[in-house]
Amino acid sequence: MSDTTDYLKQLEGALQQGDATEHTHRPALKALLELLDSTINATNEPKRQACGAPDYIIMRGQVPVGFIEAKDIGVGLDAVERGEQMGRYLPALGNLILTDYLEFRWYVNGERVAAARLATVGLRGKLIPVAGGADEVTALLQNFLRADPPTVADARELAGRMARITQLLCEVVEKWLGTENAHGKLHGLMASFKESLLHDLTDAQFADMYAQTICYGLFAARINFSGPGKFTRESAPYLLPKTNPFLRDIFSMIAAPSLSDEPYVWIVDNLALLLDRSDIAACMEGFGRGTAQTDPVLHFYESFLAAYDPKMRELRGVYYTPEPVVSYIVRSVDQLLKSDFGLPQGLADSSSTQVDGVDVHRVLILDPATGTGTFLRRVIEQIYGTFTGNQGMWNDYVGRHLLPRIFGFELLMAPYAIAHLKLALQLQETGYDINAEEQRLNIFLTNSLEEGKNTAEQLSTVHALKEEANKAGKVKGDSPVMVVLGNPPYSGHSANTGKWIKDLLHGRDGKGKSTGNYFMVDGQPLGERNPKWLNDDYVKFIRFAQWRIEQTGYGVLAFISNNGYLDNPTFRGMRQSLLQTFDDIYLLDLHGNGKKKEKTPDGGKDENVFDIQQGVAIGIFVKRQGKNTAPAKLHKADLWGTRADKYRQLAELDVTNTEWTELAPESPRFMFVTQDLALWNEYESYWKVTEIMPVNVLGFQTHRDDWAIDFDEKVILDRFNRLKQLDYLSIHQYLQEYHLKNNGIWNIEKAKQGVADIEISDYVTKVLYRPFDYRYCFYHPSAVDAPRNVIVDNVVGRKNLCINLVRQTKMTSWQHVLASDIPVAAIGVEIKDGSTLFPLYLYPNSKAKMQVILDNVVAETQAEYTAGRRANLAPAFIEALSAKTGL
Repeated sequence: MSDTTDYLKQLEGALQQGDATEHTHRPALKALLELLDSTINATNEPKRQACGAPDYIIMRGQVPVGFIEAKDIGVGLDAVERGEQMGRYLPALGNLILTDYLEFRWYVNGERVAAARLATVGLRGKLIPVAGGADEVTALLQNFLRADPPTVADARELAGRMARITQLLCEVVEKWLGTENAHGKLHGLMASFKESLLHDLTDAQFADMYAQTICYGLFAARINFSGPGKFTRESAPYLLPKTNPFLRDIFSMIAAPSLSDEPYVWIVDNLALLLDRSDIAACMEGFGRGTAQTDPVLHFYESFLAAYDPKMRELRGVYYTPEPVVSYIVRSVDQLLKSDFGLPQGLADSSSTQVDGVDVHRVLILDPATGTGTFLRRVIEQIYGTFTGNQGMWNDYVGRHLLPRIFGFELLMAPYAIAHLKLALQLQETGYDINAEEQRLNIFLTNSLEEGKNTAEQLSTVHALKEEANKAGKVKGDSPVMVVLGNPPYSGHSANTGKWIKDLLHGRDGKGKSTGNYFMVDGQPLGERNPKWLNDDYVKFIRFAQWRIEQTGYGVLAFISNNGYLDNPTFRGMRQSLLQTFDDIYLLDLHGNGKKKEKTPDGGKDENVFDIQQGVAIGIFVKRQGKNTAPAKLHKADLWGTRADKYRQLAELDVTNTEWTELAPESPRFMFVTQDLALWNEYESYWKVTEIMPVNVLGFQTHRDDWAIDFDEKVILDRFNRLKQLDYLSIHQYLQEYHLKNNGIWNIEKAKQGVADIEISDYVTKVLYRPFDYRYCFYHPSAVDAPRNVIVDNVVGRKNLCINLVRQTKMTSWQHVLASDIPVAAIGVEIKDGSTLFPLYLYPNSKAKMQVILDNVVAETQAEYTAGRRANLAPAFIEALSAKTGL
């Protein structure tokens, strides 16, 4: 009771002086807390608060107890509780108090569990105690200080709580980058990353990498922590093996005691406490069983990233490969090395070859998108299986013939860290002493799709990072890699847009050598208006791997990837290039396309081997030594059915006992699928629709349909009239309300400028959004990223008819055609495949800019309204039609 009495006197004295703020009362609350529990220290650090930390961080020794956010006396806590700041704290901080120094609200794991008021404010700053308030507040604070964090024993809960702490850490680090001295540690580390890894790295992207590395790195360390004592951030660096000097340098800097002066250390310590209180064995028990992922640490990262940033998961293609798939690929490569290259030891072969007069290992193995090391782990397991109990021979082999032959590239810091840790632990489990010699694992933090260049000049402030880039560059460009395998990311909206990989896709390798051009077929351009899917990340990785095998002159490429390249018309140049490079191609289509609702040939259930919608296929490409003079032999097989059934078959099969069917792809499509060619000649004898109606275009795309399109015309009018009137402070709220995000193509400021001097109603038009689904669209560049000039000039506001078709479908029957007299969306005919619009008539005076001919402008006569238009029919077709009909 006396503690709170003295506390109220201090508050009252400050209030009666007349110039008190929330900062004035902080010493009084700190003193009260430390009187209630002499074992704690209530830290009040302005530098940390400037970066988004709560006002008080309560520590007991090196362990965080809880957090307190304090507002000035009289501030309404209801509004604060609902505000942005508490929205960040509540999900991430398990033990938190919000107070105005008189009322105290206590939250555990985001839920308010208690509240108590000590006093109210009377006239002239007089504090009036609330009956029973002293006892209630004292009990609340004591319970807060004594709270023992609950043990987490559920993998999903742990992944979610880790993700929320990581989000908070990312925000705080980004804010600190904006306030830190230009020569501070973080800026130096970020500069090194930009020089050696990601040249266009932003503060936000670096903060994300940094936060993920700390958080998941601590988790990986906790997996391998057995005590004694508590797990803390200081424990983590000692669990990292010497096989990765770079990671040891980085992780020591961000997780060791040297971090104690940084303004975000409180978050790292809070995560360490969560992990210390987690029953890791219970969390990991059975985890990943449903996707045949036997290593829980590797699979857990997918769940963590899905909770932390699902869009990043999609952008970087983070989907972990089921063990039966990995096993099939690795065992198949092992068999092909034995059968096609005369290497009886397969992947374990330690023979050498000469390159520029120097002996190097022949079977160099690269996973260019290694993630957490799933494929390389299985390679090591396959090789270890060839040794029969001779530990001394194995130890010698690892140092001399295994570590120098296995390479992995990874772009994301967290999986990179895990790959090193897991592979080192795997080798340790085989009996190899990973700390006996300073020999690193050749897993490099690099971007496979950027050109490998040495960074000899002393640019990087982190020497180990520069060395990382130099060694990775040598493997990319010079080392005679014989095996490239893995699971490259699938991302149609690729984040890898560098010049080098773009040139490689177009047949330019930067070394003056002739190489396949994915944008050409039979020596002619594809002629595709929108070949965007050729820029998918998985295509770029296949192109990189193909080029890497071409540089060596022989080898095996084995990927599991999106199966769209097997039959999509846009990929015919890619298919021809692969046929010209390799001698044998083995394609095991695993199907499972949820978007197309694929079924087995007998109509049964067909499931994906991943938790994704896109169908996948295993592609194994073999190039033997010597120049091939004929297209590759194409071997094709299909796996249908449930996920469990596919896993079972993959575990039992490899390339030698899969039932292959040999196909003979023909120009100009070079299809990698089985086709019924009985009626092919008859089909080819007819006119193509694109030859009949040469002016055609993919339907329009807004890329923000929920904002630009609505069922109600008035809603659209109101929405965009409001955009015209937004002031600076309202723009952020408007973005949040409609879930809009600025990007490199579109931003709200330009959109607002674009509508400033127009009449909104002039640009609202009816559209066919989906089959028989009519809506209204604000058809203006401020809202529509791809309005399509063909549609603007000939359909919007015009009298016209259009045929809308899809180019390709996997449906059993073709029924994909719609007629319309208004604009049609890009997926207006079928939800998966883009629909092409063919206008029946073309109007003169095409506009470079959008100019709508309004429906309310009534022409004097129909002839005037349609004056000058002509049929969208090719002259050759009209001539041929006239010859047949006599018209």
